[in-house]
Amino acid sequence: MGFFSRFLNGQMLFERIETRILVGVVMFVGTLILVGWVAINETARMAAFEQQFNARAVERGAALYVSNCASCHNPDGYGQANRAPALNNPQLFGYDYFASIRSERQDLQNELNNTETPPTAERTEALQLRLGELDAQELQLRQQMQQATQRGYDPDRPDRLLNLGWAGSRQAFIFTTLVHGRPVSINYWGGNVMVAWSQQAGGPLRNDQLQDLTSFIMNWNRDFTVEDLLSVNQFAIEPVDPRFATGGGAAGVGRDGAAAYAAIGELTGDPNRGQSIYNGQEPTALGFYMACATCHAGGNVGPLTTGTWTRVLNERLPALPQYTSGEEYLVHSIVAPNEYVVTGYAGMPDNLGDQMDAQDLVDLVAFLMTQDQ
Repeated sequence: MGFFSRFLNGQMLFERIETRILVGVVMFVGTLILVGWVAINETARMAAFEQQFNARAVERGAALYVSNCASCHNPDGYGQANRAPALNNPQLFGYDYFASIRSERQDLQNELNNTETPPTAERTEALQLRLGELDAQELQLRQQMQQATQRGYDPDRPDRLLNLGWAGSRQAFIFTTLVHGRPVSINYWGGNVMVAWSQQAGGPLRNDQLQDLTSFIMNWNRDFTVEDLLSVNQFAIEPVDPRFATGGGAAGVGRDGAAAYAAIGELTGDPNRGQSIYNGQEPTALGFYMACATCHAGGNVGPLTTGTWTRVLNERLPALPQYTSGEEYLVHSIVAPNEYVVTGYAGMPDNLGDQMDAQDLVDLVAFLMTQDQ
């Protein structure tokens, strides 16, 4: 009887029990091999899938960049002088041209200063010779960068995000800027303003399109050369009004929450001025334009502005007994924000207290106290 006939008639395909056992073992081993092969190759398969996904996102982002961003930031991403900063920029990605030199110099200095096992005279001479070579390399590199430093690049402060006190990721910084724009930029880009691009903030683009744009900009990250640096037409400007760059002798309240709370003392807050500072429409007494609304207005990066005071009274204070009042909690949240980070959000910049005096702070608190539900 044929194979299929026996199968259709319900007869055993293999009459002998030994044969059935052998077939079962072979099938079991074959299944294990197949599962193992899939498991071994799954990481590579997912990596290839992710690479393809990212490549498509970068490609879509490139088209969005050309139609929406290139007119200000230039098609090559090197920016336009006095109009918009470069995005294809080592400063944006925190590339430190002196990192390897400084690292090697530190290692050599540690060996040279080792008192437990001091180097021999011959080794000391070699260490000092190499240190001299590193100094010469750094000097030569600084001379090559001179054109960029004249345009505003500081090789000793090469990381844009560190300079701003940004505590999140670089990708989140780019995405956030696209979502909410940078309204304070009108104060230092000759009347030009970085608008909000998200539909949530009144712009034309969906969040998935902004993610694609972010992927395209992030794709510029690489090991930058000096030639890349010299190609930058415009470096970023830190948001401070040059008229107040010296601060007029005023001092910030600092980063100590208790000291800042004590500093505001019996001062009376002006919620209207606080709102202007919060929205970046008016500088602090030290000349800084704050960008609080950039992260909080939409509630995507920081907790929503609306309802702040209600949440402080109903949620924060009951859970955080170390704060005796809502005002104290708000002061700590502004000048020492990483003492407590709301679940689901990244930490805030920790240098805001350096950019405002006591009156600025109490005005901000007064404004936030008006934000109830």
